[in-house]
Amino acid sequence: MIEELFQIERESYRDSVIHRLDARVKILIAFAAIIALVAIPYSPMIYSVGAVFFVFFAVLWCCTRLSPVIYGKRLLAIVPLWGIIIFFQIFLKNRYYTDYHLVMSLPLGICIYAESIEFAFILLVKFVVCISFIILLSSTTKIHDLLEGAARLGLPAEFALALGMMIRYLFVFAYMYRKITETLRTKCFDAFDRHLPYRYRLKQLGYLIGTMFIRSYEQGERVYTSMLCRGYGRESFLFVRKKPLRWSEWVFLSLSFCYIILVPVVIGTTGVRLF
Repeated sequence: MIEELFQIERESYRDSVIHRLDARVKILIAFAAIIALVAIPYSPMIYSVGAVFFVFFAVLWCCTRLSPVIYGKRLLAIVPLWGIIIFFQIFLKNRYYTDYHLVMSLPLGICIYAESIEFAFILLVKFVVCISFIILLSSTTKIHDLLEGAARLGLPAEFALALGMMIRYLFVFAYMYRKITETLRTKCFDAFDRHLPYRYRLKQLGYLIGTMFIRSYEQGERVYTSMLCRGYGRESFLFVRKKPLRWSEWVFLSLSFCYIILVPVVIGTTGVRLF
């Protein structure tokens, strides 16, 4: 997981048409797609809209020149977070349906309904498409550019400063974790080696976690002292210079907004179904 953090940042330093776009454009497109998809009622219409939105995402991903394997790995990495939520929907009744048809009856009074399965698939489409746009945004935008773009869009200065410091220490924490694990690896320690006693492995992992927190705390104190010496105070905020969008970025943003808005409207009014 720590290595994935460094890998995401490395991928954002590549060069492509999407990478060169201003962070504000990518943030607005991602948020517009997510809001439009979430706003669509829970109905089979979501299959058609989700498919068209995913085609739009796929075109943008191809323009990044990143491997589809990268997208697949990052999508699967967060399956435990949203997969469990979707899976349990098949056992629950929700307010979007009035009539339920029993599909299977399990012990302990657990029932599976056809409408609950349909709702789970609708939720799956929404999750996959929304997460895909987030993956696109994080894979093509440097974290610092992402923070500056959010600040230019109106993110409060206090939030921008807090997020900037959090991002900085996140990478410091990751670097310390990598350094400590490399040290343990040179000493031939493997936490999953069954030949080592269980208590010994647990003890070493405890030392690892404790050392990381102590080093992070000490590093934080050193950095904060350095910030105070350089004039940091309550009125200090992250400096973000003004940067106007290019005309090509305005055109791309306008066309993307038109696409994102018109697709649900057209499918909803005409009743077109792709599936």
